[in-house]
Amino acid sequence: MKKNYTIRDLIVLLLSKLWFIIIVSVLFSSCSLLVSKFVIRPRYESYTTMYVKNNNYAWDSSKGNINENVDLNDLNTAKSLAGTYITVLKSKSVMEQIGTKLEEKYSIDDLSSVFSIKKNKVSVSSISNCFTMSSVNATEVIKITANTPDPKISADLCNFLSEIAPSFLIRVVGAGSVEIIDSASPSDSPVSPNVPLNTVFGFLIGLALSVAVVLLVDYFDDTIKDGEEITVKFKKAMLGEVQAIETEKTKGKKKGSKTNQRMLLTDSNIPFNVSESYKSIRSNILFSLGTTSKKVIAVSSPNPSEGKSTTASNIAIALAQTGNTVLLIDADMRKPVQHKTFKVSNSEGLSTLIIQRSSYEKSIKSGVIKNMDLLSSGPTPPNPSELLASEQFKVIIEKLASKYDYVIVDTPPVNVVSDAMVIKDSTSGVLLVLKYAGTTYEDVSECMKKIEIAKANMIGFVLNEIHYRHSKSYYINKYKYKDYGYGYGYGYGYGYGYGYGKKSNQETEDNDK
Repeated sequence: MKKNYTIRDLIVLLLSKLWFIIIVSVLFSSCSLLVSKFVIRPRYESYTTMYVKNNNYAWDSSKGNINENVDLNDLNTAKSLAGTYITVLKSKSVMEQIGTKLEEKYSIDDLSSVFSIKKNKVSVSSISNCFTMSSVNATEVIKITANTPDPKISADLCNFLSEIAPSFLIRVVGAGSVEIIDSASPSDSPVSPNVPLNTVFGFLIGLALSVAVVLLVDYFDDTIKDGEEITVKFKKAMLGEVQAIETEKTKGKKKGSKTNQRMLLTDSNIPFNVSESYKSIRSNILFSLGTTSKKVIAVSSPNPSEGKSTTASNIAIALAQTGNTVLLIDADMRKPVQHKTFKVSNSEGLSTLIIQRSSYEKSIKSGVIKNMDLLSSGPTPPNPSELLASEQFKVIIEKLASKYDYVIVDTPPVNVVSDAMVIKDSTSGVLLVLKYAGTTYEDVSECMKKIEIAKANMIGFVLNEIHYRHSKSYYINKYKYKDYGYGYGYGYGYGYGYGYGKKSNQETEDNDK
């Protein structure tokens, strides 16, 4: 989905990932520091300077000054000669002579740590690469610098070149001359690596890369993080947005954990803003069903683990708190959880009621919450879809709908199995629960296609598990991969070893869907 960012969006996004950006930046700067101090070999620099003189540009010892015949042309000629001398001094012949002097003074083992050795001789190119020659401020002064890992060799390179230069230049160029101004001496301080500068560069590189990663991941992230975008794209109402529950009970636990997701409105430590969110959803549902005689709502989600069961429970509780009589039905007979949420037996429930092996009185757990009853799933049958599509299920729903003000039906994920669609004729509509930064737009599109094909009434969306920060701006707490294990469990593995008389609460995972 194409995204348009404002400056505020970018600031909020980067602030939400501030710890990641800081950690990556510090990591890069630390690596740069360690590499600079312990991996990169220090290099030392020495230099010598030479003064270029034209033939007429000479010292007149009888007068104690420069020859009076020297004019501006002579100075320009000397400057021109400086450029010529630099080119000549970089020649292979000069470098070979320097190599010979090095081999006379140092052993091959010592030289091999600084230069490339070929056929027991110092490579001319490796010597040449150590030199830097330039005219100082476009004057007649030539500065020759040598840079090597050995301070003594750096100084010797400069001094060897200054020894060779005068006679070599006169012989080759045949014009002018040079005079040595400074001799080179070994340096005690390395010129590279520059540890502080490299550390700063490492930090800046880490900062740039981490920011780029955050922006790229967010740009290509197709998960839902904006309720308004969902409303505009799918033209269905957003009934409410529920923030992730963070209490003293769940503090320190991984967000999205079972304890976090199972928090109910009846819990004394539920955050006020979460409680108000469900009350707002309740109000929107009441408006949506205001003209509908049948008050049966199917609660589902595109995929597993998106919080539909907890949402169904809390919507039922919120409706019961207004004084309405409410029945919560766990129609997710493949992986039921409502009996665990409300801590009741599941030996009898919806599955046994449909096949007429239990009565309404035994199947429905009365008063689990004030004004609210629970019809748990019952033992897991081998054919949940067929039971939900049966005429007996329709009869049960019609009878219960006449007894209660509202009936909330917790159904399996739409994109995994068809159970939620087969009961469409028995319900007023489907409420779809989406998980913030978990459900993708593609998931919702696929789900909406199935709802349209089934011609089911779509009531609206609830955006669940929102993590927020910096005023009302939302952020992704953590990127997560989709858990496909639930989907596999829905397709296979059921109906073998599950008798109607057995309790499913010992056979199913404690997992909120």
